Parts: sequence; structure tokens; C-alpha cells
Amino acid sequence: MLVAVASKNPVKLQAVKNALALVWPEKKFDFIAVEVAHGTSVQPNSAEEAIKGAISRAKLALKETNADFAFGLEGNTESIQERMFVSGWVAVIDKQGKIGLAGGNRGLLPEKVASEIRKGRELGPVIDEFLGKKDIKHNEGTWGVLTKGLVTRTSAFERTSIFALSRFNAPELYE
Repeated sequence: MLVAVASKNPVKLQAVKNALALVWPEKKFDFIAVEVAHGTSVQPNSAEEAIKGAISRAKLALKETNADFAFGLEGNTESIQERMFVSGWVAVIDKQGKIGLAGGNRGLLPEKVASEIRKGRELGPVIDEFLGKKDIKHNEGTWGVLTKGLVTRTSAFERTSIFALSRFNAPELYE
């Protein structure tokens, strides 16, 4: 079964691989990572924008690859009650056009980071500067930093991918 992941970020690809191995351990998957235009800002700042981006990514990856399933993973920030949170959304689409969607793992950002995002900056470079590191989003991610490695960006997207696959893993509940 061919699975397209609408990103070449190794964290996102690994999250999808892990999720599929847990949901359908008996199946064999081949993976293709493709970069697609996601139709959102560089830093989605709402759940609505992240959902739109995740679905758009999945649809474009499916169209480009003709895979059996395509995944779009979109990280985002979101302001709620004057606080800023980091979160993520996953969309899965199959050849018939059915969409599985899930979001979650919302956590409070430090105010020093949030204030920079409010100025229009992207979370990845801001968290890199905040910690004096490089390319955190392609490694442990903000989640890994905030939880001191207990939850990494890979494991957070893995869990969200499992939820998004519910539409296909338990189809009788969605028909």
C-alpha cells in the first residue's frame, strides 16, 4: 500500500510510519514524501487555518502521487484566553476522497516565545533562538523542548495520526 506524506520533514514522515505500524501491523506500506504548497501562512495561528492546511496538503499529495492514502500534518499556534498554545492537526485522505481528521496535544508556550509569534514570526526559528539551538522542528520539536523529551514532535504527531486514522480503522462508526 502506497502512503504519501505531504512533507519531507523526517519527523512528520516517522510519525506517520509509527502510526500506521500501530494501527495496521499486519500491512506492508511503502512511503513517499513530497513537498506541496499548503495554502496557509508559514505559521498557522488558528485551528481553522491548520485544518485547512492539513487537508490541502493531503489532497495535493494524493493528487501528485496517486497513493492509497495521503497525510497532511500541520503544526500551529493558537491564542486562547490571552495565552498562546502550540498544537497540531493531521488529515488523512484516501482515493475515494474520505477524510480522517484529528488535532490535539495543545500546550502552553512560554510568553517570551508567544510574544515573538504575535509579531508575525514562525515558531521554529523563535524556539531555536530561545534555546540557542538549530532546527528543533526537524528534531525533538517544541514539544520535546517543553516536556524535556517526554513527548517529542514525532510522538505527538504519531498520536494525532492514529486519531486521524480512526475514520479508516473503524469505518463502521463513520458510515
